[in-house]
Amino acid sequence: MKLTTFFLILPLCFLAHALILPASADDKPPKLVLQITVDQLRGDLPMRFKERLGKGGFRYLLEKGTHYNNAHYQHANTETAVGHATLATGADPSRHGIVANDWIDQKTGEFVYNAEDDRHHIIGRKFEPHKGVSPRNLLVSTIGDELVVNNGGQSRVFSVSIKDRGAILPGGHVGKAFWYSASSGRFVTSSYYYDDYPEWVKQWNGAKPADRYKGKTWDLLHDRSSYIAGGIDDRPYEAAFAKLGRTFPHSLGDGSSKYFYLTLKLTPIGDELTLDFAKALIENEKVGQGGATDYLAFSFSSTDYVGHLFGPSSLETEDNILRLDRLLAELFQYVDKKIGLDKTLIVLSADHGAPEAPEYMAEHGMETGRFPLDWFKKGSPLLDALKSRFGRDDLIAGHSHPYLYLNLDAIKEEKLDIEEVEKFVAAEMMKVQGIAYAMTRSDLFAGRITESPIQNQIRRSFHPARSGNIHMVPEHYWFLHSSEEAEKMGIEKIAAIHGSPWKYDTYVPIFFAGNGVAAQTISRPVGPHDIAATIAAYLEIKPPSGSVGVPLVEVLKE
Repeated sequence: MKLTTFFLILPLCFLAHALILPASADDKPPKLVLQITVDQLRGDLPMRFKERLGKGGFRYLLEKGTHYNNAHYQHANTETAVGHATLATGADPSRHGIVANDWIDQKTGEFVYNAEDDRHHIIGRKFEPHKGVSPRNLLVSTIGDELVVNNGGQSRVFSVSIKDRGAILPGGHVGKAFWYSASSGRFVTSSYYYDDYPEWVKQWNGAKPADRYKGKTWDLLHDRSSYIAGGIDDRPYEAAFAKLGRTFPHSLGDGSSKYFYLTLKLTPIGDELTLDFAKALIENEKVGQGGATDYLAFSFSSTDYVGHLFGPSSLETEDNILRLDRLLAELFQYVDKKIGLDKTLIVLSADHGAPEAPEYMAEHGMETGRFPLDWFKKGSPLLDALKSRFGRDDLIAGHSHPYLYLNLDAIKEEKLDIEEVEKFVAAEMMKVQGIAYAMTRSDLFAGRITESPIQNQIRRSFHPARSGNIHMVPEHYWFLHSSEEAEKMGIEKIAAIHGSPWKYDTYVPIFFAGNGVAAQTISRPVGPHDIAATIAAYLEIKPPSGSVGVPLVEVLKE
């Protein structure tokens, strides 16, 4: 190479190197990583109401940050606990172990809640079986864990949510997590985190901020004529929980009902209370004001509850998104005042997307439906078929979405081949209208899978110690949950439910903003499992132990 050519190329090499350095390469690391999860925020929802967004909320992310508009989860069971765990760890359920909101322990036959831990009770409450919580069921490290390990504990990790799982899983093993109590209207934590509540938490709870909503209503933020769904406020398949009703204005109650505090979290009030508590946490714990980068996980959950009760294309969801936009603006303004947006790396995504209500899609010509999952219980055609084929009708141990669990003791007693039983049950299930696919654990163990997207999604969701014997997949827009699911949520029925591998359930937005992140829109395929790896690369630390994602290079460029 000639010397003159070398000196011509040399500046280009330096330029190329500079383009792949972290955005904060010339500055100090961010004082805070603020990771926001909006529960059930399907990827199109912010864009659906884009023209009516205010300043400083979603518009700040869209105009000042990097927006990935083609982001999808790669696993099959798109539920809250699963998504929150993936966002925090960058791992698939097959690695982080949170395969569902609940699963059945194959040794005891008992249901296990994703954050369940009887060793750690809720502070201020008596010990009750299955009521203690901690992050112990999360099998890998989180990005917050890795941040603390990297600098010997100089960084601090906090997590806040209406839901316990929305706080516990993102908070990881080293963080301090707080969540809302639907029985008291207070924010609580468990003995895993503290021996007693910090004094500022006692003061916040003592002020009873939830009580200020007694006698209030949830009314429309703007004139009804400005809403896309202004003319479809009352639909028979929407839930009418307690005094909340199906139409605006929604009464929150006078506080006399035992469901008052529960009602609040089913409305945008839940997010308002979460933000209020988070601001108190930032103020009193001096978050983002120390010598090292702190991490705060913040989960807005009202979008999920509103979506379940009324559906994503309801007037309630539309109003809630506009209210959420205001809350985001308020949060960003507060963080700017206390820490500085230029010193904060903001990440916003969702734990899963959402389907439309089956009836709503039927109105648009889709073949949809919903059915109770009682066809595997006593007297059902499935049990009759098992009796005829194997001589016993008690071979089903139970169902916990998306899995059907077999009675292993009964199978052992009859000396049956479990692979044969699984294959038979899967074939029978696929005869049921509304079931698109059923895959057995025997096929997964034996590697009998193809490169079909749905099989790969199921594989990514499969954990040998926690997943069931058959993974069920509903047809598009079919409601595949039992009435027991509604009871678990404390509501009479559910308008729409997520949890499938279809695009409407896997589709979420991803935003990065603040601290020098460029303003751009990226449409290449990415996934929420890439977020933890991106934060790790940005901070120049190692990724979480189970991470399968890759850094989003657009966030790392100047």
